[in-house]
Amino acid sequence: MAEHAAPEYATAPGNDYVSHEGTYEAFVHMVFIGTLHVASVVIGLAIGAVNGSWLVAFGVFAIATIAAVQGFMSNTRGASYGALVVALLGLAVTAG
Repeated sequence: MAEHAAPEYATAPGNDYVSHEGTYEAFVHMVFIGTLHVASVVIGLAIGAVNGSWLVAFGVFAIATIAAVQGFMSNTRGASYGALVVALLGLAVTAG
């Protein structure tokens, strides 16, 4: 019959917990960077479509894309935060 005791994951054969944690951290980072990129693009679309400032919108798109690529490559989030702030500043400047 099967044993009904609690499994011990730390000693289970084939269990690579460190790799699982690394994969999870990479996934969370990718989702975070992707979410900030999408938010920046949506703000850029608002700048272009609502305010009619497409040149500023294309600048926001370029900055957001460069920041997302840099964030994916270097495993940091600072550039994506900066791109979101630039997008919000662009929206504030063109709204008036």
